Amino acid sequence: MQAYRNQAFLNSRDARALRILAEYLEPDSRFSHYRVDDTIVFMGSARVVSCEQAEAELWSAVAGGGAVAPARLRLEMSAYYEAARELAHRLTEWSKRLDRKERRFVVCTGGGPGIMEAANRGASEAKGLNVGLSISIPVEEEFENHYVSRELAFHFHYFFMRKFWFAYLAKAVVFFPGGFGTLDELFEVLTLLQTRKIRKRLPLVLFGTSYWDKVIDLETLVRWGSIDPQDLALLHRTDSVDDAYEYLIRELTEYALGAPGAAL
Repeated sequence: MQAYRNQAFLNSRDARALRILAEYLEPDSRFSHYRVDDTIVFMGSARVVSCEQAEAELWSAVAGGGAVAPARLRLEMSAYYEAARELAHRLTEWSKRLDRKERRFVVCTGGGPGIMEAANRGASEAKGLNVGLSISIPVEEEFENHYVSRELAFHFHYFFMRKFWFAYLAKAVVFFPGGFGTLDELFEVLTLLQTRKIRKRLPLVLFGTSYWDKVIDLETLVRWGSIDPQDLALLHRTDSVDDAYEYLIRELTEYALGAPGAAL
């Protein structure tokens, strides 16, 4: 049997380097085939639901004597789902008007539920291709995001290879409220920018000031000398879809439109 047909070997510890390489080469081949030059990445909680679903849950809780307070919070948080959906829709419509053979500034998410679903949904509703970079995790039932373009749905085993594809193709990143995963992604990107490992201009939007101001206090890091004051300029904070859209279009038009392709 040829070595490349030997499943026992390919799944072994000795072949780990081949599996890692496959998670670079196969996505690279597919992105090239579909002429996806670069992306706008949406990060955020997998636990946020749509306004429609949150309203139904609240109605059910009230009618059935259930837990009303958590349902009300879910409804409040659902505003971020709808904001991500609208922003992704508008950015996709803008990118389609660029009239280029390449597919520029394609919406990309982690391919899961919540904010990820919302962004893929908005891009899909704008009739644009969009990317989902999902990950294998030990959950009872894997979630299927039906809004990800089937030809650009990826499933990774290695977190670091998934993170590579987030950063490598990105020309902008939008961070909605999220948990450990979102915080990990936020601080990794900030670290790469601060240390100039990412040299391209990469605008970052922090969406939801009331949430983020309570979760992270970057001004305290400045006050204690842990980061420089100018590091705060790496993030554009907003609560407005209009403001986020205008900021991203301005940044992408000035710094990225004439430079297609992945570049760190």
